[in-house]
Amino acid sequence: MIRRCLLLAAFTASASAPLSAQQMNLTGAGSTFAAPLYQAWASDYAKLHPGTQINYQSIGSGGGIRQVISGTVDFGGTDSPMTNEQLAEAQSKLGTDVLHFPVALGGVVPIHNIPGVSKDLNFSGNVLAGIYLGKITKWNDPEIAKANPGVSLPANDIIVCHRSDGSGTTFIWADFLSKANPEWKSRVGAAASINWPVGIGGKGNEGVAGFVRQTPNSIGYVELIYAVQNKMTYGQVQNSAGKFVKADLNSVTMAAAGAVKSMPDDFRVSITNAPGAGAYPIASFTWMLLPRNPKDKTKAAALKAFLTWGITEGQKNAQALTYAPLAKQVVDKELAALTYLHY
Repeated sequence: MIRRCLLLAAFTASASAPLSAQQMNLTGAGSTFAAPLYQAWASDYAKLHPGTQINYQSIGSGGGIRQVISGTVDFGGTDSPMTNEQLAEAQSKLGTDVLHFPVALGGVVPIHNIPGVSKDLNFSGNVLAGIYLGKITKWNDPEIAKANPGVSLPANDIIVCHRSDGSGTTFIWADFLSKANPEWKSRVGAAASINWPVGIGGKGNEGVAGFVRQTPNSIGYVELIYAVQNKMTYGQVQNSAGKFVKADLNSVTMAAAGAVKSMPDDFRVSITNAPGAGAYPIASFTWMLLPRNPKDKTKAAALKAFLTWGITEGQKNAQALTYAPLAKQVVDKELAALTYLHY
C-alpha cells in the first residue's frame, strides 16, 4: 500500500511538472526598421519572464503583413499601416480584424558614401526625388551644390540603392517624396513595394546599409539605427518649414507632436513632412499587428502582456536604440485599446 502511494505521488509530480514549467513561444515577423527593438525587447522580457520566449524574424513590413493575414505568426511588425483591402482580406481569412498598436517612433535617413566628402550633406525633398527619379545623376549637380555651399562635390555618377523587398521603410521614404515632389507622387506614389525608376535593390535595411558602405558614390535610405550602428554618414533633410534637420530622438519626437493630438482610433497615421521648425520630415510610427480575436487565447494573453510591457517599461529600450519613445497620450490611448482584444 505504501509503495502504491509513493508511486502515485511520483506519477502525479511528474505529470504536473511540465505545466508549471511550460514554455510559451511567441513568433513575430516583419519590419526590419523595428527589428533591433523587438530583438532587444525579446531578450529583456525573457529575463523578466523566463517562461516566455519571443522570436522575431526581420523580413520586411510587406512580409510581416502577409504572414499575419495567413495566420502563420502570432504578431506582425510594420512601418506602413495595412490598407483597407489588406484589412478586409485578413478579416476574411482569419475571421477577425487586425489591430495596429504603435510601439515606437523612428526616422529614415539618406545615407551616402562619397570619397573625399565626410560632411553630412543637406538634401531637399525635391533633390532626393530627383535622384530616385533618375533626373539628378551627378554628385556636383547644381541643386545639390546649392544646398551645400562650401562643400567640394565630385562630378561622379550617383549610384542609387533602394529596398528590393516589400518594406515599410520604403513606404515612409516614398510617402515623404510624394508630399515633397508632385512628379514623384504622380509617377511613383507611396507603397511598401513600388516600381523604382532607377537603382539597385538591397534586401532589408541591412542590405541597403551594407551596399552603400561598400560602394563609393552611392546613396541609399535606412532606418536611423542602422546608420548609427554602422557609423555611416547620413544627411540632413529639409522639412516643411524650410529647415535642414538632422534625425535624432528630439527631431523625430517633434515630428509626432502634431499627430498625438489627432491620433485616430485605429492608430493608422502618417507623420512624414510634419509641421514645425525642428521636426525631422522622414519619420514614422512603427506598429505591432495583432488579431483582435485569435484562436489560441493562452498565447494571446501572453502576447498582450508582452505588448503592454513594451509600450510602458520597454520604452527605455527604444531610447537606447535611437527610437523615439511614445508620448504618454499615445500610450494611454493604446492601453485603453488593449481592452478591446478578445483575450
